[in-house]
Amino acid sequence: MDEKRTILFVDDEIRLLRSIERGLIEQPYHLLFAESGEQALRLLAKHQVHVLVTDMRMPEMTGLELLKVVKERYPHIVRIVLSGYTQVSMLLAAINQGEIFRFITKPWRMEEDFIPAIREAVEQYNRQAERNKVPEPAGSMPGAGPEVKA
Repeated sequence: MDEKRTILFVDDEIRLLRSIERGLIEQPYHLLFAESGEQALRLLAKHQVHVLVTDMRMPEMTGLELLKVVKERYPHIVRIVLSGYTQVSMLLAAINQGEIFRFITKPWRMEEDFIPAIREAVEQYNRQAERNKVPEPAGSMPGAGPEVKA
């Protein structure tokens, strides 16, 4: 697929978001960053996002709450959890209620763990889009806006 896919990263730790940005700068994706679930929902309303990567433990809106909303409003988005919090009940809730594609534990290794997981999520989106013929024009999805330009 020649079109760049948009990935939204959500974490309340700004340093972690900057680290992700530096680690993915050479990758062929449009990158969006949000420091809260509410900010993520605002970005989702404005941009066509293909993959969502969220932390679980954030103030105000948890990652699980965000995943549930995204699953309901934007079911085509491939969802990944990035978290250092690995309590079994929380993992099961994320998997069952948010239908996540992958769970990445902190800390991770950028080249060995993180980049391959992102690549696989984009490939999963591409397979879904082909199978379901997900409309690509940004304005064709509810709440979608113009695609982000790098």
